[in-house]
Amino acid sequence: MSIERTTPYHDPVVIVSAVRTPMGGFQGDLQSLGATRLGSIAISAAVERAAIAPGDVEHVLFGCVLPAGLGQAPARQAALGAGLSTGTLCST
Repeated sequence: MSIERTTPYHDPVVIVSAVRTPMGGFQGDLQSLGATRLGSIAISAAVERAAIAPGDVEHVLFGCVLPAGLGQAPARQAALGAGLSTGTLCST
């Protein structure tokens, strides 16, 4: 017996840009910037490099190794801090 796999989605997934935050040491030069603020800066840079409008971003994938103390939904916080739409999907 074979299983036919179909997908209801017809639009291709397109990754237009990727940026990472700088790496710093504990209590180093970046200590005044929280992870979500650094994420906002990275998202803004990715949007700028891709030469698209913030409203064109449909989904943010955000990695965070140590999310303790960041509050809920760090990806959402970073996306909103970068000026993305409240309708943008966000995954941490």
